[in-house]
Amino acid sequence: MNRFRPSILVHYRCLHHLQNDGPLCSHLKSRSVIRFSGPDTIKFLQGLLSNDVRRFGEAPRENNSPIPTPNVASVVVQPLYAALLTPQGRFLYNLFLYRPPRTWEKLDRTGSGPGRGSDGSVEILADVDRSFLDELLATLKKSKVDIENVAEDFSCWQRYGQNLSGKTPAVDKPKAASVGWGSGVDDSCKSASHGNDVGWQWFKDPRLDCLGFRGIFPFGTIPPLVESDKETDEENYLLWRLEKGVAEGSTEIPKGEAIPLEYNFTGLNAICFDKGCYVGQELIARTHHRGVIRKRLLPLKFLDNNGKKVEGKVAPGSQVINTASSKKAGSVTTAHGFRGMGVLRLDEAFKGSDSLTIEGQEDKKVETIRPNWWSTEWFQDQQHTAIA
Repeated sequence: MNRFRPSILVHYRCLHHLQNDGPLCSHLKSRSVIRFSGPDTIKFLQGLLSNDVRRFGEAPRENNSPIPTPNVASVVVQPLYAALLTPQGRFLYNLFLYRPPRTWEKLDRTGSGPGRGSDGSVEILADVDRSFLDELLATLKKSKVDIENVAEDFSCWQRYGQNLSGKTPAVDKPKAASVGWGSGVDDSCKSASHGNDVGWQWFKDPRLDCLGFRGIFPFGTIPPLVESDKETDEENYLLWRLEKGVAEGSTEIPKGEAIPLEYNFTGLNAICFDKGCYVGQELIARTHHRGVIRKRLLPLKFLDNNGKKVEGKVAPGSQVINTASSKKAGSVTTAHGFRGMGVLRLDEAFKGSDSLTIEGQEDKKVETIRPNWWSTEWFQDQQHTAIA
């Protein structure tokens, strides 16, 4: 049952509408929230995850808010995207990390100034894959850090679509990026000046600008800036990601099998190559410094022999064959409608516009798309690419 205005949820399920009717918002029911706390939290996460979490433990710099405003705390700590890997460098889980504002960083209950004092506590909230929540908690439970399932207290949301792809218009960006603690716009009248325990707000998605904004919000509440006719199914967020070629979660990114660099984790700001050791670092560093990633995750379209869209006929795990070279190009990892994603060899993926088919379904053509957020270095030796 959806507790978030079920009677007016919008069902788009068509990329054309997503591109023309945004910005849209989706409650991400596939995601859950856990909390790390304790004095060793930063040290623990730093040695565990692929990104550098030390800034969560640093004293915030003054005036780092994008919109300095009188009588409003000027402290904004941006979220971080990271991965937990196996010792062999294979993907296990992805996490979006948030550091809630501390007492002395917030406005007091009167809204006239920041609170006082520091208790030295460290708390990190993590947006994680709900399907693997129990497994993740079991994996982490032996640590000296307190780890708590707070799914009943918080929910995860994404704001995306038109006007949020690429550069966000100046009139929209300040609103979306500045609701809650350390902000100057409060259209929802849910300002953190009311003294809530956790100041919540939308943050720019730490992966890519084109993915929009992401945030953790108190469960059972509607986030700021969610218009009644713009709240839509999470399925539409999946369609948005399929078009951009961005996988999320331990199902779309096969747990224990996927190599993070093949899933473009470098371009998604999930890996820091300057930090110290962490679990799985050796393979990541060796592959990165070798400088050659022959296979990558990319967006796909499924078509028939006449170039018409094929809906629901291709399943994840299907093999993609290049008929021009008779070689296996890769495999489909995610499929929804006529769109999908797959990990394909770049030298085979873009050889010819009509040469890719599904193994055993030769009447199903596969069209590959090069996302426009890709680094030119990833594709400098390839020709005849399609630009998303």
